[in-house]
Amino acid sequence: MRWVFPRRRRDDTLDCGEVARVLQSYLDGELTLTTAREVADHLEHCRRCGMEADTYRDLKQRLSRFADPVDQVALERLRRFVDELAGHRAS
Repeated sequence: MRWVFPRRRRDDTLDCGEVARVLQSYLDGELTLTTAREVADHLEHCRRCGMEADTYRDLKQRLSRFADPVDQVALERLRRFVDELAGHRAS
């Protein structure tokens, strides 16, 4: 899902609350290019939000070290099962 802000303030910049609502999506690369640029600009100029983003980045990096590898055989079985279910519903 791509996030776009429907409303803007008069000066057309994002405030801390708007950035906080989409920060995770920004860090996951799920924002539109325009919105991502606006968030990046805010993070560059707002010390508090920038520090929060750095904290989330660090946390994501640390957690990724503990992620178990995906069992590809099990994943393929699950995909086939979902495809079968989808095929039966379409009939």
